[in-house]
Amino acid sequence: MPYLGSEDTVRELRRALSNPNVQSDQLRYRNTVLRVLRAMSQGVDVSGLFSEMVKACATVDIVQKKLVYVFLCSYATLNPELSLLVINTLRKDCQDPNPMVRSLALRNMTNLRLPSLVEYVEQPLTAGLRDRAACVRRVAVLGWAKLHNVQPDSEIDGAVVNELYSLLRDPDPVVMVNCLRALEEILKEEGGVAINKPISHHLLNRMKECDVWGQCDILRILQRYRPQSEDELFDILSLLDTSLVSPHPPVMAATLSLFLSLCSVLPAVSLAALERVHGPLLAACGSTSREMRFTALCHIQLLLRSLPGLMGAHYKRFFCGYAEPAYIKQRKMQVLVELVNDENVAMLLDELKGYCTDVNTDTAQAAISAIGRIGRSYSDKCLEILTGLLGLKQEHITSAVVQTMRDLVWVCPQCNDTVCLALEGCEETLQDSQGRQALLWLLGVYGERVSSAPYTLEGFIDRVRSEASLGVKMELLTATMRLFLCRPAETQDMLGRLLHYCIEEESNMCIRDQALLYYRLLHCGIDETRKVLQGRRSDPSLGVLIGRSAEPISQWAHSFNTLEPLREGAIETESASRGSPEHVTFNPKPNTNLTDTLSCSPTEKLSSGAETVTEGDYVCMVHCPAIPHCSPQSLQAAMQLVNIQTVAFTPPHTLPWRVYLYTHTQCIRSVDTPHSTLILGELLYTGEAHQKSHCTKTNNLFIMGTEEHMI
Repeated sequence: MPYLGSEDTVRELRRALSNPNVQSDQLRYRNTVLRVLRAMSQGVDVSGLFSEMVKACATVDIVQKKLVYVFLCSYATLNPELSLLVINTLRKDCQDPNPMVRSLALRNMTNLRLPSLVEYVEQPLTAGLRDRAACVRRVAVLGWAKLHNVQPDSEIDGAVVNELYSLLRDPDPVVMVNCLRALEEILKEEGGVAINKPISHHLLNRMKECDVWGQCDILRILQRYRPQSEDELFDILSLLDTSLVSPHPPVMAATLSLFLSLCSVLPAVSLAALERVHGPLLAACGSTSREMRFTALCHIQLLLRSLPGLMGAHYKRFFCGYAEPAYIKQRKMQVLVELVNDENVAMLLDELKGYCTDVNTDTAQAAISAIGRIGRSYSDKCLEILTGLLGLKQEHITSAVVQTMRDLVWVCPQCNDTVCLALEGCEETLQDSQGRQALLWLLGVYGERVSSAPYTLEGFIDRVRSEASLGVKMELLTATMRLFLCRPAETQDMLGRLLHYCIEEESNMCIRDQALLYYRLLHCGIDETRKVLQGRRSDPSLGVLIGRSAEPISQWAHSFNTLEPLREGAIETESASRGSPEHVTFNPKPNTNLTDTLSCSPTEKLSSGAETVTEGDYVCMVHCPAIPHCSPQSLQAAMQLVNIQTVAFTPPHTLPWRVYLYTHTQCIRSVDTPHSTLILGELLYTGEAHQKSHCTKTNNLFIMGTEEHMI
């Protein structure tokens, strides 16, 4: 048909549909209906043909019926009065001898979704629940859920709900699963399907007959059931055992989620289940679907939180492919960092080094960040790679390396000599603000070891008027002040120029206030300035723990097989998200509760020799009982049992033995405002009958102090 305007097209189609010669020829009539749907799919408004299409549905041709029903369901809401003309035809088709016609009529009767037609739909749906054909029962069951969705405020007849419950034992597995879905929708306000022992065991025994998504629905609903005895629990686990290693990742994930829910009080069984699913998870990581691979990697990261060595023997499966998208490569690198050990560190670092020159800048920077995280335990090997990358003189690589070095020396002070040597000439390549902030922080903290530090800062100060980044200006102020304290002769003039500009010419109030603070601080004397800007440095002899200690499965089991791991697993860009390590904010986990371990009490003063604390502040005390024959290893294990984690420690065989600990607690300062407190502690163990630690307070960061006796 030649191209016509929308009005001409509708007029031509109406003429064809009303032509008796076309109506008498079944093939021509079907093709005309097909032309109507083709015009509808192209955006032409053919709602004016509703009456003609209603007449076209009165045919024995099932293909034509399907085409007409698609049209009627699309335009029923625009023609609610004319839709009444369709009901008689649909009700007549519900009594057709052909089960395909009956199911098609029921499906489209509910797809009209008009409240005015509900009273005409209920009787055919009720009859459809008892139909001898399974395909009709499938449609009728879901039809009641659609009917409830059309009128959610109306109550479904209790007899219908009982009928749906009885159909849970229907011989057709699709009817059974559809009943579960319909009851979940209809009884949503009551908590969904009521699961008891007979229903749960029936669903478990019939689960293998269902398709993949049917099995997932059954497993999800069964999480609401709690076995009445331990024997029943292990019977259920035995029935689920084969599904735990299912070749279908959705079924495996849903089964493991049910396992973890049922075995919340049996951690040994939960750990055994995690070990069994590592094979299917690895297989999912090799799926042809990118979405499946990404989801599997996110869930593997969840498992590694409780079993850090679960995938250790299969680390090569997480090497990145050339054609993989960047988000999968970055996720794999996060997993590789978790799997590093003495045996594979050389191969992993060599693999990550290759990713550092990836054409995708985000992937390259993620690889450099991963090398930096590994460097917290293997600093020499990682620093050699990072220093070599600086020689490439590429902007994004140099920026990522400088940021990684800054983070590395913050937790590994023994690396500062190597880092200081590598900084020479980096300022020429750095262009982005995050990289310049990292360089300025390093020059400020370790400026006395970098010979060119004053000249580098002078170049930044000369260009400060054209600097657009607020973070770079603030970092430049702090770095210049710190360098002035250790190299005053070379820095005095440039510091004066910088303070004058920031106080007199700078329009940003944050920078101006910071400059005024430093100016007034200098008036108080060098000693007072040094106390503020040059805090206590970490001991280079301390060793640092990489990764994290094993978490209880209960902390993340509720989020398994949900979207939460995908949200939590947002790509880590820790070095690119802040200007300096001092600006890190602490986000406590919401489910941690230490009220049984930590006691919080308002106080005005600490013990003798400590600073005065203003009224309303809180001091958190950890009370440790005397432990006979206590060793550093047992003390560290005991601390982790009460959720007190180790940050850094000296070698266990040395005395005195020092360890830095951290935890946090929730304190309620007012009815509506819960207050979270981060607690850092330094523990000194001399092997004698005393233990000392120090107490300080900085804003919301508390460093706890106790005086306890140990044997």
